[in-house]
Amino acid sequence: MTERRSAEPPSEDAPSEALSRLAELHGVAPFYRPSPDVTVRASATALTLALTALDVDVRTPEAVARALAAREDVLRGRLLPPTLVCWSGPDTAPPAAVTGLPPGTRLRIETEQGGTSEAVDGLPPGVHRLTATAPDGRTGTAHLVVAPERLPATTGRTHGLLVQLYSLLSHRSWGMGDLGDLAELADWAGRTLGSGFVQVNPLHAAVPGAPTDPSPYRPSSRRFPDPAHLRVEDIPEYALVEDGERVRDLLERAGRLREAVLEKDELIDRDAVWELKRDALRLVAEVPLAPERHASYAAFLAEEGQALEDHATWCALAEVHGSDWRGWPADLRDPRSAGTARAREELADRVGFHSLLAWLTDAQLTAAQRTAREAGMPVGIVHDLAVGVHPEGADAWAQQEYFAAGMSVGAPPDAFNARGQDWGLPPWRPDRLAESGYTPYRRLLKALFRYAGALRIDHVMGLFRLWWVPQGHPPTEGTYVRYDAEAMLAILVLEASRAGALVIGEDLGTVEPGVREALRARGVLGTSVLWFERDWEGDGRPLAPEDWRSDCLATATTHDLPSTAARLTGEHVELRHRLDLLTRSLAEERAEAAADTGEWLALLARLGLLRGDWAARGDGAAQGDGAAREDGAAQEDATAREEAEIQAVHRFLLRTPARMVGLWLPDTVGDRRPQNLPGTWDQYPNWRLPIADADGRPVTLEDLMTSPRLHALLEVLRHPDA
Repeated sequence: MTERRSAEPPSEDAPSEALSRLAELHGVAPFYRPSPDVTVRASATALTLALTALDVDVRTPEAVARALAAREDVLRGRLLPPTLVCWSGPDTAPPAAVTGLPPGTRLRIETEQGGTSEAVDGLPPGVHRLTATAPDGRTGTAHLVVAPERLPATTGRTHGLLVQLYSLLSHRSWGMGDLGDLAELADWAGRTLGSGFVQVNPLHAAVPGAPTDPSPYRPSSRRFPDPAHLRVEDIPEYALVEDGERVRDLLERAGRLREAVLEKDELIDRDAVWELKRDALRLVAEVPLAPERHASYAAFLAEEGQALEDHATWCALAEVHGSDWRGWPADLRDPRSAGTARAREELADRVGFHSLLAWLTDAQLTAAQRTAREAGMPVGIVHDLAVGVHPEGADAWAQQEYFAAGMSVGAPPDAFNARGQDWGLPPWRPDRLAESGYTPYRRLLKALFRYAGALRIDHVMGLFRLWWVPQGHPPTEGTYVRYDAEAMLAILVLEASRAGALVIGEDLGTVEPGVREALRARGVLGTSVLWFERDWEGDGRPLAPEDWRSDCLATATTHDLPSTAARLTGEHVELRHRLDLLTRSLAEERAEAAADTGEWLALLARLGLLRGDWAARGDGAAQGDGAAREDGAAQEDATAREEAEIQAVHRFLLRTPARMVGLWLPDTVGDRRPQNLPGTWDQYPNWRLPIADADGRPVTLEDLMTSPRLHALLEVLRHPDA
């Protein structure tokens, strides 16, 4: 096939051959292929800015030439790269960089466990230090990652629930779902429904402020959890608070917040919830810890070390100077400065308070996982790892040396977004990660796996490459930057295997060739959403269940997509129309949505999955908009038909070989509203809606437990052939 090139940069911004070569040697892609027959070239501006973020001097053609010569000399002369991977398995070979060393080179390996070795064979799993000494006297050092060849396969199939925790309110919640609600949901789902897991949104620490960014995918820190999720009454010291009047006042305020959401149709107000819990936690912090509790806290402080001290220091400084550290006094912008050390001492009480909150939250997360496993769940809680962190937050401040200054992660233009995307998240520098042996990445994973039965990785393709967007430039002027995917995967497999946890990669959308295969080879599950599973290389029709992949979590929808009820009724189109988000006429959008849904319903009917009187709808006839369907049947019939169709969708998922099947919890009660509507900010209340029924009435955890509609749908998951 003849290669077709598109989106070439203007001739005055086309990169030179030397600049393109230099970029490649630093992992910056001078071009990418959105499809096999299309090549898109990066502009000289994109390459220059990406290289500058990697501290490469490319200000002039002469500087480019010097940098290119220097880089080639480094690569030619070094004995070892900064990090190497050795997979431990019966059929694995030593790293090529080791077997390619000059004959007679001596090896010395200092293991993570404190031992030494002179050979890479038979090393225990871990991240070790390798030193090579060549016969000519040259030496080289590298971090040597020894990891299992792959994660163990899941045994059998399991089904579970998917929920955004903040949206799951109970009659004990303080205005939004909390870790007590999570534990109660897991206990009930495991014991009563036979569920194997509960997947939640990222519970990372948020950036404080008013208003707080409500997105759980733009956290202050991915390393530490958000104390706003604490169930305050479940903290042992809470019962020992002596100021009864203050406690009663707090509970009254909590009741008003809960009532506002559940009974007055108000949005979840995370800022108000956190303000209330912070007041309560200050009272809790005044209660001395019992000896065994104090010992547990001391062990946590020792385990988390500098990272926790940095996080707590940032939290304390943010209370004084605001959450955007880039606007702090100059000496406080550096976490290692003398000024920061002085401020840490001056704010020692506040630093200690935030350290305590991290421990308390970690403990409740661990308790939720323990409850899930005790309820019979083979997996338990599936936590979600966001792509990156907020540029104003704690991680961006404490780990500045690991982030690419002046860059943001996003996505290139595609069929769904011609302008590309800028997610506003600073990317990690691949060179600094490799030089450190991936220290921040390893510690992040270790912390998350402490309380996770499985970890979902948002945009898992980011382990291979990320689209870097220079600040102040549109996403179209970005470029891909590569990461050492083998090292990233090895660290992931190492830490997951140590924790006995599964890994699920969110690999929706455009995926570079070879990525899914590499993930599958290491035991990382993928994500398959019903409406996207079509025979794209053939006739484009819905993919038959037997043709689905087995190594995946299969679902009907996600937090970024319409609920199943909204898609079946066409209400997702009406919502986007009301918000002026459609790019075509309403009639065209309705027709396309109806045709898409009609094809799926026809397949469900042909397979005998659409039961009862509603199977007649499987003749391929497209549904109209929601109002038209209301005119054609009584409300009771419309509801029964909708329930039958949602049940049929999940029977289909169970016909696939998928190892995990996830049920979006709002689908169990007919919720119409998406939790997040991409492309909106103020137009839609993203991340602030409670779970609700088909009429928009909030549904509590207690209501869910007794919902006939939920139990009927869960019976499908438990007995799909009934």
